[in-house]
Amino acid sequence: MNKTLLATALVAVIAATAFAPTAQAANSGTITISGKVLSDTCTVSVNGGATVALPTVMTASLATVGATAGSTPFTIALSGCDANTTSAAMSFSGANIDAGTGYLKNTVSGGSNVQVQLLNGASVINASNGTNAPTIAVTGGNGSVAMNARYVAASAAATAGMVASTVSFTLSYQ
Repeated sequence: MNKTLLATALVAVIAATAFAPTAQAANSGTITISGKVLSDTCTVSVNGGATVALPTVMTASLATVGATAGSTPFTIALSGCDANTTSAAMSFSGANIDAGTGYLKNTVSGGSNVQVQLLNGASVINASNGTNAPTIAVTGGNGSVAMNARYVAASAAATAGMVASTVSFTLSYQ
């Protein structure tokens, strides 16, 4: 009987330890959150409100794929920004962006086998993925970035014709 009692007690102890919670080392961390709330967005001006007008070029200047011509400077200016705004990162969107090249498609029917290339300084912008897209420094509520637009023979030598395109951009303020 003592053996039965001892065996029963041993089974009870083993069962109790099997169902007892085991101690686990706790992994913990801290989430630190900071942010900035700006009172309003900036006033944006593209080229002083004017269309970026590329010059007339000859087809010979765009005779090979990758050739560029007609580089034209323009400015994106910001004013009236919140005093806490330090920069504005630019991103592009729209149906006129060629996903393969990142250039702007010519929207004129029967166009001239050219696209429009945007530049940030000397760096070609890929409007499709944002490579080389400018970040505008903002000081005292104002900022600007100088950019260029130019023709590019994207897939074939250029033919005579009209060129037009548009692209939307969004500014993410910091």
